[in-house]
Amino acid sequence: MKELDTPLTDKEFERLDQFLLERIDEEANTLDSDEGVLDVSELDGLFSALVSGPICAVPSQWLPVVWGDFEPLWRSQEEFEEIFSLMIRHMNRIAHLLMKYPEEFEPLFLEREVQGNTYTIVDEWCEGYRRGVELFREVWESGGEEMANLFEPIFAFTAEANWCGHDLGDDEKARTLQAISPNVRKIHAYWLSRRAEFAPMKQTVRRSAPRVGRNDPCPCGSGKKYKKCCLH
Repeated sequence: MKELDTPLTDKEFERLDQFLLERIDEEANTLDSDEGVLDVSELDGLFSALVSGPICAVPSQWLPVVWGDFEPLWRSQEEFEEIFSLMIRHMNRIAHLLMKYPEEFEPLFLEREVQGNTYTIVDEWCEGYRRGVELFREVWESGGEEMANLFEPIFAFTAEANWCGHDLGDDEKARTLQAISPNVRKIHAYWLSRRAEFAPMKQTVRRSAPRVGRNDPCPCGSGKKYKKCCLH
């Protein structure tokens, strides 16, 4: 069994990307619907926000963000566990880098080649990051003006800002793009220094329901058995 912060291989990234792209039936009516996260770049942005913010989100909170209005129809429990494991490993890898080796962290941007020229595509990643912030928006906003300034280059390439980053001149656009990675590192460091403020207070819990068994579904909503999830 691979360690939970082991980087995904190229083949595993391709598997996860393909699953996200193809999980919605081509004939499904997506008009006015939330299609959720559609590729690994957007997922990388979402996870980067989740591991950087003031609150530690559990799978039952962020999985609905990934699926949107189109939760997958799993062919088997094994398929779910495969995809969920790939997501957890990638999220843990991002958290590990930002915590231990922040200068090695880089967003997983897309690239597109047009007439022999290669262009960096950041929109999907930035939209994923925005989704992660939106999950606990009010708490993030407690970062005030400092946080708003750090968000600026990221949100410039999202629907929230009407993708205004693309309207910038070439030099200013390049500077804005280059600011995304260091700003993500600064955001992580900012909330790391304040995270104790948002940690749930420890208190004695009196159980009104039977204790969760080792082989019962984990209450975090992951779909895994308790002994293979939050028990560890």
